[in-house]
Amino acid sequence: MKPSDIPGAPERPNEGVFDEPWQAQAFAMTVALNEAGAFEWGDWATLLSEQLHAPDAKNDGSDYYVRWTAALEALLVSKGIVDASQVAALASSWQRAAAATPHGTAIDLMNDPEASTSN
Repeated sequence: MKPSDIPGAPERPNEGVFDEPWQAQAFAMTVALNEAGAFEWGDWATLLSEQLHAPDAKNDGSDYYVRWTAALEALLVSKGIVDASQVAALASSWQRAAAATPHGTAIDLMNDPEASTSN
């Protein structure tokens, strides 16, 4: 499956599909989870569509992969694959690690000042 095969994907002629590596990783993870049988593609498409049409979604599609990851999180929670509190805790850990990481350095969860107490 290519990103262009996904209904609602923004048209981006003469540009790469992914602006950042995390976007490609989110795409690949979603496809791999589907191929592993974690969820049906129709369920995924429904949640992605809801995210893309949410009232706070950006009209220019610049938040497409943010919406993509939100849909994936919601789907995995709804299927009981992950717990919403675990997703929230991990997201908070990444945010703390990012804030504690010097600019230009790769973010590592070990940089989370609360890593020893929260993990």
